Amino acid sequence: MSKNKIIIKRVIKYIKGYKIFVFTSLLFAAISVALTLYVPILIGNGIDYIIKKDQVDFEQIFLILRNIVILVGFTSVSQWIMNLCNNKVTYGVAKNVRDEAFFHLEKLPLKFVDSHEHGDIVSRIVADIDQFSDGLLMGFTQLFTGVLTILGTLIFMLSIQANIALVVVCITPISLVVASFIAKHTFSMFQKQSATRGEITSLITEMIGNQKVVQAFGYEEEVMKRFDDVNERLKEHSLKAVFYSSTTNPSTRFINGLVYTGVGIFGAISAMNGMITIGQITSFLSYANQYTKPFNEISGVVTELQNAIACAGRVFEFIDEQEETADFADAVNLEHSNGKVELKHVDFSYNQKIELIKDFNLSVEPGQRIAIVGPTGCGKSTIINLLMRFYDVDEGEIKVSGNDIRNITRRSLRENYGMVLQETWLKSGTIAENIAYGNPNASMNEIVEAAKQAYAHNFIKKMPQGYETVISEDGGNLSQGQKQLLCIARVMLRLPPILILDEATSSIDTRTEIKIQKAFHKMMKGRTSFVVAHRLSTIKEADIILVMKDGKIIEQGNHEYLLEKQGFYYELYHSQFAI
Repeated sequence: MSKNKIIIKRVIKYIKGYKIFVFTSLLFAAISVALTLYVPILIGNGIDYIIKKDQVDFEQIFLILRNIVILVGFTSVSQWIMNLCNNKVTYGVAKNVRDEAFFHLEKLPLKFVDSHEHGDIVSRIVADIDQFSDGLLMGFTQLFTGVLTILGTLIFMLSIQANIALVVVCITPISLVVASFIAKHTFSMFQKQSATRGEITSLITEMIGNQKVVQAFGYEEEVMKRFDDVNERLKEHSLKAVFYSSTTNPSTRFINGLVYTGVGIFGAISAMNGMITIGQITSFLSYANQYTKPFNEISGVVTELQNAIACAGRVFEFIDEQEETADFADAVNLEHSNGKVELKHVDFSYNQKIELIKDFNLSVEPGQRIAIVGPTGCGKSTIINLLMRFYDVDEGEIKVSGNDIRNITRRSLRENYGMVLQETWLKSGTIAENIAYGNPNASMNEIVEAAKQAYAHNFIKKMPQGYETVISEDGGNLSQGQKQLLCIARVMLRLPPILILDEATSSIDTRTEIKIQKAFHKMMKGRTSFVVAHRLSTIKEADIILVMKDGKIIEQGNHEYLLEKQGFYYELYHSQFAI
């Protein structure tokens, strides 16, 4: 089965939940077509009544006019109901697919998010879903209406004059040849257009989030060059995608001209021979126009469907990404860890070709403090990723409270950790809501107390609405230090048995850091703490120091032991920390 057929079958599964609306839409589409097709008969009859040699029958003419008005009115109502049903299906399917895509995003492993451009993911979940839901559903409706119109007009034309009808039928299918030619050349172009649209969305997202850095380093021209390059490629792919479809209008006009010429010539000959009336010729010309219209539009519908299928392919490609390994059926909930952590014979690498951690062993007793040190980019966050089970070990095991973490549900495991990351994250909402993110059931008094422990209370009280002050996306209206303080308050509120601090105080001034370190000392008592450390005080007071270089753990021990060893830690300490 071709890829396009597989995509269409998947879309149909989403539409099945809206069968009543699809059926209603098709029913009223059929009613609309039937009423529209009957109008030319009435117009033709009206013309024949007007040009009769005898006295004009005004009563019949007014009766015909009344019927036309009624038919047009019912046609408009039918089209309105059809559009309502189409919108219900379109937006309903878009919502369901977007829900599935977003829920799937939440279940994807961290390595997927780390290895894909965020803007492209956004483009697939937002723009591509809109494109395919609009294109596929509306395209199918147009196709159905078009087929009914072709069959209906053909029946009416044959009932009026079969010979002239055959002229129309023989000439019009040339449009199908044009549509087939267009379809063959547009699909791959629309795929490239959709992919490049995701690329440009990713670039814009990246630049908006890092505008300060761009301006601070005078990188505006380079950014413009990058954007111009991607935008130029988007333009080229878009132009190529519509190049063939742009031949539709002139080619269909040419075919229409042939049809009208044929109808005019054969109609005139038939009228001269008394085989057809002037009114019937008028009806025939109207039917010829309605008959050719779906053929004229078919290339546009095919183009729209090709674009929709290309976008649907990108969406389903995302939805089909392998989810994070599911918890075992017999996985247990870790209610409250005692803080004991063990790593036994752990092997791990992000890339199977490059060895990272080999046969690593570590035993951490409750309440111990572990410092992870090393040069920038050495892979200090790897240990954290493994402890949180964002990544699974290749070999060996990690135990928390004596349980292999693979036998613990991820949710309960992570609830036993409190994290303060180097890259802060705050949601759009009030300051109180952001602090309570660590404990949604916390009272206002508990939130205030946590803020006080994190030394965030004073600056919060100076905000316009205090704890009810709404902060923008990612805390854009706060300083980096203030954002860090709120993230620390979030952990203070939760007070889990195990703490993970990833360069937690790197964005806070020295004075504030001293206060926070005091709060940390109090918070760490009786709690196991893993600290990605850059501070001398943190390193010296750690029970165990893990020294990393080039992504590997090369030394471990306490501060005095590692200095006596005079290895890499000794060099690192004297180059960065010694006075």
